Amino acid sequence: MILRPEANEFPEYYVPYVKLVPEGDLLEVLKDNFEKTTALFEGLSEEKGLYRYALGKWSIKEVLGHMADTERIMSYRLLRVGRGDRTPLAGFNENDYIAESNFDGLPIKKLLEDFTAVRNATITLMNNLPENAWEKIGFANNTEITTRAIAYIIAGHALHHLKIINERYLVTGTIN
Repeated sequence: MILRPEANEFPEYYVPYVKLVPEGDLLEVLKDNFEKTTALFEGLSEEKGLYRYALGKWSIKEVLGHMADTERIMSYRLLRVGRGDRTPLAGFNENDYIAESNFDGLPIKKLLEDFTAVRNATITLMNNLPENAWEKIGFANNTEITTRAIAYIIAGHALHHLKIINERYLVTGTIN
């Protein structure tokens, strides 16, 4: 089981994500989140996928694309740090990624296929890391971070965006 990271294992700006992760088996949290994300997006129309709750905000499709992009980047960080690589890893600007993505031009089904592939790869990676990998320390975005902290950030980031979609995009939490 992947233990919850201590507060000194990751930058403070990730605290809200880590706090969202419930107690229990992290891999089960990721699997449960995947099922909920899949159910939500499979029920959306293409028109609803283009919805933005305010001017300048991402569309629902862009949020899903962002979730996949971020998990892909964070899983790469998890791999590098978990293998003992202490080479500093650059940060990224999620708004730049969205601007270059064309997520709104893709069918929801394709975006969900990408998220599925990334999530499956994340789970496989986490399942196969040796026990001693979880406490390794690396550097990402000019800060120290442990492998297990990255794992919790991945889970919390996905939970955060599913919560945002339900609260700000779908308002009632149901698909109309």
